[in-house]
Amino acid sequence: MLYYLNTFSDGGDIFNLFRYITFRAGGAFFTALIIFFIFGNVTINFLSKLQKDGQPIRKDGPENHIIKKAGTPTMGGVIILAVVLVSTILWSRWDNKYVWVILFVTFSFGLIGLIDDYIKVVKRNTKGFSSRLRLFLGFSFALIAAYFIQVEHSDTLSKTLALPIFKDHLIFIGVVFFPFAMIVIAGSANAVNLTDGLDGLAIMPVIIAGGSLGIIAYVVGRADYSTYLDIHYIKGGGEILIFTSALIGSGLGFLWYNAPPAAVFMGDTGSLALGAALGSIAVAIKHELVLVIIGGLFVIEALSVIIQVIFFKVTGKRVFLMAPIHHHFEKLGWSESQIVIRFWIIAVILAALGMATLKLR
Repeated sequence: MLYYLNTFSDGGDIFNLFRYITFRAGGAFFTALIIFFIFGNVTINFLSKLQKDGQPIRKDGPENHIIKKAGTPTMGGVIILAVVLVSTILWSRWDNKYVWVILFVTFSFGLIGLIDDYIKVVKRNTKGFSSRLRLFLGFSFALIAAYFIQVEHSDTLSKTLALPIFKDHLIFIGVVFFPFAMIVIAGSANAVNLTDGLDGLAIMPVIIAGGSLGIIAYVVGRADYSTYLDIHYIKGGGEILIFTSALIGSGLGFLWYNAPPAAVFMGDTGSLALGAALGSIAVAIKHELVLVIIGGLFVIEALSVIIQVIFFKVTGKRVFLMAPIHHHFEKLGWSESQIVIRFWIIAVILAALGMATLKLR
């Protein structure tokens, strides 16, 4: 919205700043952060009164969780999403369809998570609602997003797969693009959801991955930068940086309250929404394979669950003491802060490797 203040500019005044994506990205970041600090405590107190007993703790989970985490309110993702929405709408261009598609994906998956959290909190059911229905809705929303993204892409980019490292190399995959994009978006959502098991564990890697994707979006959205780096140019892609900046600001605000010991959990409302947001950004900027590197921590968490389930069904034995893998390290005796900080370090390393693909061509 504030972008349109540049119409009052003569080219040499403060209104001219609103033309620049980098200036508005900074505005989106600080706006999100400030709003979160203003309304954070109020929202957490409201969630505490609404939920009374907080999020139900799995009885088959780590024993110390039953003692330490019982009574902590969940559904903190509600304020994350609200802050991201307000900040993004305030600072982004309203004629950019990529931003609207990403917002659609974020909030549709957030709605799935909200319903799931409601059932867990109000109905006191740790399993939530039907996993099949959740997957069906997730894939449906992802398909809608994939359709509008490929419509917005140029003829050269539409229904293609970009290969990292290779110079501006695109492979046309036709209708396969739709199931591929659906898997990227829904898979990313569920991977982040599985990672969200310890205080602060999921939100910082989301911030790191979101920041990395935001930088890539800005680069591919500029013809001069994309030409220099030999990567594909996506007209309007740079505007996605506004969304990722709002996500980072909101995420840091949430981390203030989610740092151990957490005052609030994001719940499925936040984890599904943020994961889906990362997936939809990757699809929009044609960096789906790079997301596997940048979001490698989420991939590891998801794979640990898949491996555990398959191996147990085949052999009756477990590979890990408990899955997802962060619980395995808990069982080994690592403290929560050790796991969280070390996983953050891994997330930074993987993000750096993913960013390096921009130059390794």
